This record gives sequence, structure tokens and C-alpha cells, in this order.
Amino acid sequence: MTDESIHPTQGESPAPETPAPESAAAEQSSAQASSAGGRRDAGDRGGRPGWGRRQAGRGPGGRGGRRSQGEPEPEADAGGFEETVVRVYRCATVVKGGRRFSFGALVVVGDRNGQVGVGYGKANEVPAAVEKAVKAARRNVERVCLHGTTVPHRVMAKYRASKVLLQPANRGTGVIAGASVRAVMEMAGVKDVLTKVHGSTSPKNLVKAALAGLRQMRSREQIEKLRQVAPG
Repeated sequence: MTDESIHPTQGESPAPETPAPESAAAEQSSAQASSAGGRRDAGDRGGRPGWGRRQAGRGPGGRGGRRSQGEPEPEADAGGFEETVVRVYRCATVVKGGRRFSFGALVVVGDRNGQVGVGYGKANEVPAAVEKAVKAARRNVERVCLHGTTVPHRVMAKYRASKVLLQPANRGTGVIAGASVRAVMEMAGVKDVLTKVHGSTSPKNLVKAALAGLRQMRSREQIEKLRQVAPG
């Protein structure tokens, strides 16, 4: 056996050492963690990407959303009007490919001080339908006659198959009404009233019947002027 078989020939470099499998796996995992750390959301939990992102419609001005620091507050309406959604309808039309859905919204707007309006809008999405209904309700705002926190007198109003009875109530009684009639009363500024519904309970009919009842309200001075009676 010669020395060449034992020692490498001159000019040849020894083979590089292979790293241990444990150290290689550790370096690979740390590299992956460092690269993914910049892309991971601050609110990720349990390995779910995007867990901490705010969902659409949940931001400032949406329902149930929290306002983060530095974000401006929504501006109040210049006219002081508020809106409430009475009902959202889902409509479907059958076409060759299946069903095509659209949405309708029934909205009541008012300033809680004698002005109230009703609107109905329809669109392919709920927010667009609500926006259309609000615009229609603002165009139809009417001034109604109130007597303090209640209505001046008893009246029975009718719209198609629905009848709504409006009756004055003492201070502190509150609005004794269902959801549809209550929306109209509260947006108009009525705080004490007794109501009763006869016939159909369709929200569209009840809202318009309640608005028709408010239109019929007259103060004592207005009645004396219409009858040409001297104030007594």
C-alpha cells in the first residue's frame, strides 16, 4: 500500500462536511418564520390568514364596527334627518339558468320634530336598495301636526286592506305600536300614542296607513280656521 492511497493527492481539496440534519431543519424553519412574519396580519389567530382584518360593512358607520384611533367620525346630516329600515324584502325571478335574486328595502326617515317620509327602493344588493329607499323617502318628506308629545285627536286611517287607529295618550305612556307603525311615529316625533291595527299586517300597508293618519291630524287653531269659528 502506497502513501497515495492513504493521503489525498496534492492540489485536491477535501470534501465539504455535510451539516447535521437537525441543524439544517432548524435553519430552514427559522428562515420560513422570518419571511412569513412580515406578511402575517397582526390579528391572525390559530394560523388563519386575515382573521384580524375588518370585514366589509363592519367599519365606521357600519353595524357593530369599532372605530380605530385616528379615523374621523361620520358627519351628522345637515337636515337633521334620521332613517330606519322597516323591512328588507328578497325577490326572486326564475330565468333559464336558475333564480335571480334582488332586494327591496322599506325605509322611514324623519327629524323627530314633525317631519317624516316613507320610501321604497329596489336593487341587486341590500346597501344599494337601502340607499335608493332613503333618497325616495327624503323626496317625500311631509310636515305633520303634533300636540306636544302626542297626536292632537283620535283618527282612523285606511290604506288598501289595512286600518290603523291613532289615539292620544298621556305623557309617559310611550309608543304603543308594532314595528311598522312605531317607526313612523318615532321618526315623526310622537312619543306618547296608542295604536291599533285592523286588517292586513303588511308592513308596506301599515307604514302608509300610519302616515295617512298623521296627515289627517289638525290642531284646534286649524279646525277653527277651516270652520270659520271665532276662537273661544
